[in-house]
Amino acid sequence: MIEVGVIGGTGYTAGELIRLMINHPKVNINTVISRSSFGKNINLIHKDLLGDIDLKFSKDLNVYVDVLFFCLGHGKSKKELKNIPKNIKIIDLSEDFRITEIFEKRHFIYGLPELNKKYIKESKNIANPGCFSTAILLSILPLAKKKLLNNNIHISAITGSTGSGKKCTNTNNFSWRNNNISTYKIFQHQHLKEIEKNIIKLQKNFYSKIYFIPYRGNFSRGIISTMYTNSIFSLEENKKIYKEYYYNHPFVKISDFDIDLKQVINTNKCILYLRKEKNKLIVVSIIDNLIKGASGQAIQNMNLMFNIDETYGLKNLKSICF
Repeated sequence: MIEVGVIGGTGYTAGELIRLMINHPKVNINTVISRSSFGKNINLIHKDLLGDIDLKFSKDLNVYVDVLFFCLGHGKSKKELKNIPKNIKIIDLSEDFRITEIFEKRHFIYGLPELNKKYIKESKNIANPGCFSTAILLSILPLAKKKLLNNNIHISAITGSTGSGKKCTNTNNFSWRNNNISTYKIFQHQHLKEIEKNIIKLQKNFYSKIYFIPYRGNFSRGIISTMYTNSIFSLEENKKIYKEYYYNHPFVKISDFDIDLKQVINTNKCILYLRKEKNKLIVVSIIDNLIKGASGQAIQNMNLMFNIDETYGLKNLKSICF
């Protein structure tokens, strides 16, 4: 069994991790750390876990674990990492190591399995991708692989309120978010650096601009992203490029029909829908921001790191279609 620890145990991503790993056939959760809720039963915070887990939150890492998931706010993982023995594998869900790959003599691999599966298998430290980055990169990577990103890329994407974390703010409380929609960080979102850096891994001569408009949605979870760029290829030729790229990636599906968020909520899937309008290729991408965009992808990375089937604990999740 893989002995697992979670640090930063009270947030949305930690709750999703615990919920998913309870049913993982090769995992034992032996410690969940939260200094703010130390000593409380986990199911008092994550109430959907009532009857599923009897652990209490720990204050510090005082037991042996094989892998430790960091579910901390951005900027906090670097501080915590200094206290963790180097023989423990790390999967970090913050943005701390996505751009700066080497820290405290640890080398972090960007944990997008559809890009870095080979390196994830060999790594001891993973920087889990951002949720917007996951949805957007999966809509772009097949084109980068074929060196076809030679024009500007235009993206709009909308995310649910859980993407802002559990802490109540002026822009994620119910009264403001309900019956409302807004843009933010237009052309300046922090995930742009992450996206551009990983495109260049496949297409070194990528010099085009990415114009990204993020939206806050009036729903709890999920991301729908729409990307378009110039393409000289037909729709069928583009579909072939995408299907070939994702042939050995079990969680990415290509749809021949229009898609909607409910198809992926509560799953680790990314579904892509391609269409062509004149010289523009349009790619719609949908994910659950808390699963494929965070905790599910983190478990997928753990599976790869321990040389087990990457779908373990993730393949039987069902979306809520109605």
